[in-house]
Parts: sequence; C-alpha cells; structure tokens
Amino acid sequence: MMYYLYHIPGKKIGVTRDLEERVHKQQGYYPGEYEIIEQSDDIDFISAGEQIMQRAYGYKVDEIPYNKLKFNNMKMNINITEQTTTFPCPVNKLKGRLMDSTGMTWNTEFGACIITEDSIKWIMDNVKTSKYNTERCYVYNKAFARYFDNNDAHSSTRTGGLFPTGVRQESNGEVLNPTRFDLIRDWAKDRGLYDKGDPKTQTLKLMEEAGEICRAVLKDNKDDIIDGIGDCVVVLTNLAELCNTSIEECIDAAYDEIKNRTGKMSNGTFKKD
Repeated sequence: MMYYLYHIPGKKIGVTRDLEERVHKQQGYYPGEYEIIEQSDDIDFISAGEQIMQRAYGYKVDEIPYNKLKFNNMKMNINITEQTTTFPCPVNKLKGRLMDSTGMTWNTEFGACIITEDSIKWIMDNVKTSKYNTERCYVYNKAFARYFDNNDAHSSTRTGGLFPTGVRQESNGEVLNPTRFDLIRDWAKDRGLYDKGDPKTQTLKLMEEAGEICRAVLKDNKDDIIDGIGDCVVVLTNLAELCNTSIEECIDAAYDEIKNRTGKMSNGTFKKD
C-alpha cells in the first residue's frame, strides 16, 4: 500500500493513503493547490517524515503519529450523521470514554476527526446533551473538523482566505498571537455569552447597533460611526459563534462570492451584473 506525504501551503502537512478521498473530496484541494513531498509503502518512514516536515514548516506537530492511529479500532460505537457525531454516554461520563479511545479516528463530510489529548479538551468544551436522550451527547462535525484543520477551532489560517495569521494553540489551550476576533470570543466566553446567549437576541442586538450607525452617519459623527461599526463587529463575531461557525469563515465565504463579481456604480450603490 502506498502512503503519500502531502503539503497544502500555509495550511498543513499530512499523510494519506487516498489523495482523491482525503485531499480532493474532504479538504477541497486539487493538483496544483498542494504538493506531494514524499511517497512510500513504508508507513513508519512516512510517519516519521510527516512529523519532521511539520516541525520544519512550523505547523503543529501531530500528537499521535500516522502509524499509531487506530483506524480500524473504534472503541466507542459513535453515530455519525451529516451534521453531528453522537457519543453513546452522558456528558458527565464522556471524558473517561474519550480517554479510553485515544487514537480513534472517523471521517465526516468536513474532514477526518481524531481523539487526542488536545481534541478531548475541545470536545468537552463544545459537547451538547442530546435533546431526545440525556444518556447521549454530541458535537457538530463542521466545528470539530475545523479544529483539526486550523489547529484551533477559532484560528483563521484558511489558505487563500482573508486571515492567514499563523495563529497557533499551545497544549494548555493558550492562543499565541491572538487576533481581535480571538480576543472578542475570549471576552464573550468569560461572560457566559456562549453558554447562555441566543442567536435571536444577538440578531436583535445587531439591528440595534446598525440603527446607531445610521444615526451617526446622518449626524456625520465620526466617533459614533467608529463606535457603532465596532459594536456591530463584536455582535457579528458572537452571533457567528452561537450559530456554530466563525466570523472568519463567514467573511471568507462572502469574499469568495464577491471577489470576481463585476458591475457598476449607480446613484452611490454598486449594482452587480
């Protein structure tokens, strides 16, 4: 069996047995957008090479090398749907089950997920009790896969995106070189907004702040304009988080949609073709 050591510039270095499935379909990169560093039928050689190259390029080094992953030994009978991964136990017993299943891997529509010491911390911070069975709990696949892709669930290292910041997360959970968005999320989390907040109330808050901007623009009050725009950014950052996405992902998605758009200005408004 052939193993491929691949590099997605600015994103990650990884190993796979199937470039089509792992890199093309799951991660959305195609020939020309990534490079093959090495290929070999020796899994130990390619696994050692992966960690060496991760260090050389400054990426987070995988805690468990590729040759130690337990691809076919899923210790928990998890249920994987399009949107969620459900664990067969209540939240108060989940950490122990996860510790017993270290190295377990599974694929989702958004990418592969692995149970490691660090990812267990992320799961325990983001897990939710099932609405229909309190003896089961779940995480959202998109958010969990993004944790692995970015080395941090809130980092903004998408190749070709607007926020290639190089943010890294230490094993103790501390974010180095945090962005303004990271600081906003830390502020909101410390105040319980993500635990007790609601998308509907944040949306109403956004409308209130947008009204403040309108009043400031009509009065040509620059200080209030700056304050209003800043408040809207804070609210949008928290609204995205409450909707299980990130402000960076939303901005990148919007830019991907408009970057090639053409049109013309008419009466002070840009009208697309």
